[in-house]
Amino acid sequence: MTGRRVDAHHHLWQTSVRRHAWLDGEDTAAIRRDFTPADLRAAAAGIDATVLVQVLPDFEESVEFLATAAAEPLIAGVVGWIDLTGSPARDLERLRSAPGGALLAGIRHLVQAEPDPRWLEREDVLAGLAAVRDAGLVYDLLVLPHQLPAATAAVRALPELTFVLDHLAKPPIASGALEPWATGLATLAREPNVVAKLSGLVTEADRRHWTPADLRPYAETALTAFGPDRLMLGSDWPVCLLAGTYAQVMAAADSLLDGLTPAERDAVRAGTASRVYGLAP
Repeated sequence: MTGRRVDAHHHLWQTSVRRHAWLDGEDTAAIRRDFTPADLRAAAAGIDATVLVQVLPDFEESVEFLATAAAEPLIAGVVGWIDLTGSPARDLERLRSAPGGALLAGIRHLVQAEPDPRWLEREDVLAGLAAVRDAGLVYDLLVLPHQLPAATAAVRALPELTFVLDHLAKPPIASGALEPWATGLATLAREPNVVAKLSGLVTEADRRHWTPADLRPYAETALTAFGPDRLMLGSDWPVCLLAGTYAQVMAAADSLLDGLTPAERDAVRAGTASRVYGLAP
């Protein structure tokens, strides 16, 4: 085993700088504060590199994240945001030419918030995704289970674009149900240009009483569908703090890999993320 560890999914935010309406609810009160690179360093003990992922549909946030990554050695890549239905090629070039632009690894949109379940199949969206492909970047899929059919259609339409499924499409762990999520996930995983993140699972479970055993059926479904070489670990910090500490979440994730060989564990812990996002060693 190499021992290298990559956290392929975390966030930062400053509520004092930019409005975060999604934090206004009672269920997010515990994380309604600023989270900075210093907080990340304190939390992510034993992690060698991270991927900082957009929070808001805000171009300027992405510009700031690139500058933050350039100043923070722990952050090895950034997944930013652009308006896919606007001028995507121009905006991607603007991000690439911004300070820290070389660290731009991918693009994400909050598809889970789109009311149209087939949003990803729209012609203007597919054109935007093609621009992401042409820029040599990957695209993070943030979808819910009912949006998996549209995600699969988009993946099939753009076979040369690598898609990264965030949070396994947020399965209903708290309920214990596997279907229809598992079938949708397996269908998506049959497309070779998709990888997935074992991330965000604890906040889909019973946040106060979850155990690694609650997560295991969902992780095993993903391992069967994708295999270790197409899976990566992410903390989803600081959102994960709603259900556990950084250390607790990553320890639980490690426990889900117990049945793998050392080489397979290395792939999930670091290899897949490093390869897909083009992270420097």
